[in-house]
Amino acid sequence: MRLFSRRFGRYTAVFEQTEATLISDLVDQVRQMLAGRRAESSADPLARMTGMMIAPGTPPADPALARLLPDFHATDAEMAAGIRMLREPDLIALKDASAVKLLDSLPRGGGTVHLDVDGAQAWISTLNDVRLALGVRLDIQDDEFEPSPDADPEGMEMAIFATYRWLSAVQDSLVTALLG
Repeated sequence: MRLFSRRFGRYTAVFEQTEATLISDLVDQVRQMLAGRRAESSADPLARMTGMMIAPGTPPADPALARLLPDFHATDAEMAAGIRMLREPDLIALKDASAVKLLDSLPRGGGTVHLDVDGAQAWISTLNDVRLALGVRLDIQDDEFEPSPDADPEGMEMAIFATYRWLSAVQDSLVTALLG
């Protein structure tokens, strides 16, 4: 992999096939989580009658999905529920659109990614969503996180942690390139 760099207002990076496949698979998993939550919205009778999407008023049960779709008000649960019902469908649609932009710009067999500013923003947003979901699965609370010393070096926890760190480096290189 060659990390992101900026040249003539465009942002490029080169990914190997396995790297492109990994990013694609992880983004698809986040999209599936969001689609599952969106499906909960479409069960509402008002949504079916009016075509207006209304989300459930409760946070998602899955902690990773709850991290991607946090409460819209920190101190008033009733207000948070009302705002969630109205705004969550738009947030899911925005996250999905960014994920689609990333996937559309990622060569499936590996190769060079070419991004404009909008594409770069979509990548940053989507990589952040993937990292947030992985971070919840690993119970990462801060930047000082290290896997358990008892973790199997060949086990799932270490693989997820290595993926999390690699995605962090990819995202950091793009942010650095954007900042010029």
